[in-house]
Amino acid sequence: MGMISEFKEFAVKGNMIDMAVGIVLGAAFGTIMTSLVGDILTPLVSWAANLPDFSNMFVELTPAAKAPADQSFNAFKDAEGVGLGFGNFVNAFISFLLVALALFFVVKGVNKVKKAEEEAPAVPTASEVLLGEIRDALKK
Repeated sequence: MGMISEFKEFAVKGNMIDMAVGIVLGAAFGTIMTSLVGDILTPLVSWAANLPDFSNMFVELTPAAKAPADQSFNAFKDAEGVGLGFGNFVNAFISFLLVALALFFVVKGVNKVKKAEEEAPAVPTASEVLLGEIRDALKK
């Protein structure tokens, strides 16, 4: 019976709950960042820089055994061709840079808010004000 109570104590400790909440929020934030980069930033960068989608760029090492259905790298691989898909790497690298940039601005914003909170003067509570008045009255 002691083992069950020890487990309950372990599972409901504040640190364990905080960590679980952090993991869930981190996963949700990851989904948001993936969508931000894949659905918004990458198309904007491609449009602004007039860059193509690199995913179908590859170097053919061994010709396809049968004719690929189209010029995509996936069709080439499905047709049993061997190639270096450097375009997928370029897309992944661009996505990484955009995620890193977006996270930089998020962390910078959070740090700015934290710094503003730390610099704000502490407002005394009603009891502190009352104690100060009592102290001043006793001095007189």
